[in-house]
Parts: sequence; C-alpha cells; structure tokens
Amino acid sequence: MGRVPKLTRADAVSAARNPLAFIAARWTPQPRTVQRAALAALVMAVVLVVTGGAVRLTSSGLGCPTWPKCTDDSLAATSAMGFHGAIEFGNRMLTYVLCAAVGWAIIAARSQKPRRRSLTRLGWAQFWVVMSNAVIGGIVVLVGLNPYTVAVHFMATTALITVAVLMWQRAKEGDAAPRPLVGTSVVQLVWFLVAATVLLILVGTVVTGAGPHAGDSSDVPRMPVNWETVAKLHAVLAWVVVTLTFALWFVLKAVDAPQGPLRRTRDLFVVLLLQGVIGYVQYFTKLPEFLVGLHMLGSALIWIAVLRVLLSLRERPEAEPARLPGQSAETALTKA
Repeated sequence: MGRVPKLTRADAVSAARNPLAFIAARWTPQPRTVQRAALAALVMAVVLVVTGGAVRLTSSGLGCPTWPKCTDDSLAATSAMGFHGAIEFGNRMLTYVLCAAVGWAIIAARSQKPRRRSLTRLGWAQFWVVMSNAVIGGIVVLVGLNPYTVAVHFMATTALITVAVLMWQRAKEGDAAPRPLVGTSVVQLVWFLVAATVLLILVGTVVTGAGPHAGDSSDVPRMPVNWETVAKLHAVLAWVVVTLTFALWFVLKAVDAPQGPLRRTRDLFVVLLLQGVIGYVQYFTKLPEFLVGLHMLGSALIWIAVLRVLLSLRERPEAEPARLPGQSAETALTKA
C-alpha cells in the first residue's frame, strides 16, 4: 500500500474553498461507480416514499408535533413520545441518508473524466428538490397534516424520483446528441402514456386525501370529495394506462422496434398488473395498511418504469473527440 500524500496548507485552503474541485482533481471514478451512485440516490428516494407511507399508515404523522425540532424542547423524539414519535423522527432521519446518497452522486459525477456538467447539474437538482421537500414536509406537520399539503409533499417526492431516474440513465450514456430509435408516432403515443400516468398519480393523491388513513389518530380534515367515487376514477385511469401500454407493445412489435423499448414496455406492463391486483384487493378488503403501503411502493415503481420507457426511445452514444485537420478518428480517440 502506497503512502498517503501529506496534506499541505495550500491543499487545505483549496479544499475549503471548493471541496468538489479538490476531490475531482485527485480522484477519477469508474463509470460503473458513477452509475451506482446515481442508482443509490434513486433507491433512497423510493425508500422515502415507503417510509413516508409508513408514517401516515401508522398514524404517526404528528408523532413529532412541530418542525424542524421534534418538540419545542427537543430536536429528537423522546421516550415519552412512544412508537409514533420514533416512527416520525426515524423518517426525518432518513432524509439525511437520502442527502448523503445524493451528495455521493454529485461527488462521483463531478469527479468523472472528462467532466460532464449535465450530469452534475442533475445531481444538484436532486439536492435542491430534497431541500424543498424537507421544507414542504415541515409545513405538512405545522398545518396538522392538511391533505392538500400531503399531496404536494408526495408529488415533490415524485419529482425527485424523476430527476434521479434521469441522472441514472444519463450516467449510462454518452454526451452526444440523442438519436431516436423509433418514429414520431410512437414517441407521441408514449407521451400520451406519460400524461395519463401523471394524471393517475395526481388522482391517487386525491384518493389518499379523501380516504380513511389520515396520518394521525386525531380528527384530521379530509378532502371534501366522495372517497369511493374518486377511487373508481383512479381505477378507470389505471385501465387507461394499461391499455396504452398494451397498445404501445403491439405498435413496437409492428414497427420492429429495437429490443430496448420492447423490454421496458414489458417491464411496465408487469408492474402495472401487479399494482392492479394490489389496488383491487386493498379496495375490497377495506384498505389494510400493509397493502396500502405496497400500493404506494407500486406507484413509485410504475412512474420509474414509465420514465424508462420514454428514455428507451432514444440513445446517446459517446461524443466523438475533436479532430485536427487530416487526423483520423482512431488517432483522435487514442489521444483522447
């Protein structure tokens, strides 16, 4: 094992001024490392969806009755607050784990050679979405779990998942201009699928806001709509998404599309069927907490699968290095 280089005063000053540049100058991660860092941030975003659902489904939404502290006198939950305080405070602490995962993704992206500014920007976008959603989460607590703020909190997490998926995908691609793999009509069909899925998720937040799981054992106001009516609308939209997915698969087969879009569409179809089974079972069994939690996980997985279908419609090869006049592509690539 080689000796660790001695840190000079100039190095310390440089690290304090711009720690990311300091690390990037001394470390070049493998492409697989950057991909894994981006995937870790995505996984943690999904974990926060599940644990946030656990907070609501265990009636622990006001386990910590204030924010940013858990109580007026304590930053952390106390033993007197019991199970609900531990659940809510634990969910808050997982936000720091998410921040660490996002930070790791930013560092890995910034240190990659050659530097990829677009990838680093996606990492920073995740960071600011996390910070914004933490504030929204605090507002949710301060307004007593108002269902409209809960819906905004969930949609902000969905936005975080969106950016995380984009970064994960971009980490596996080059920086050349995107090249379409299918025709315009197929792309338009997929955008209809994306729009229908967004509407499905939005109506799902209304089902949550009107449903019986208010997030706390006290009398929390619900959205003033009939829960069962909205749930049936949610089911209709789910069938629209399933139908569009089924149609997309047939169109892709008809036009002899590459295997990438076909595999992603098949994956989406499988996730949709599993989510549909969970949805109908939970509806007819009066919304048991465990199945509702699985349904929330399924919502995140469906959105990820839809985004992967959209992103599979094009490819981004590695950008070719600049060539001098008379220089061959092979020579330029070797020197790069």
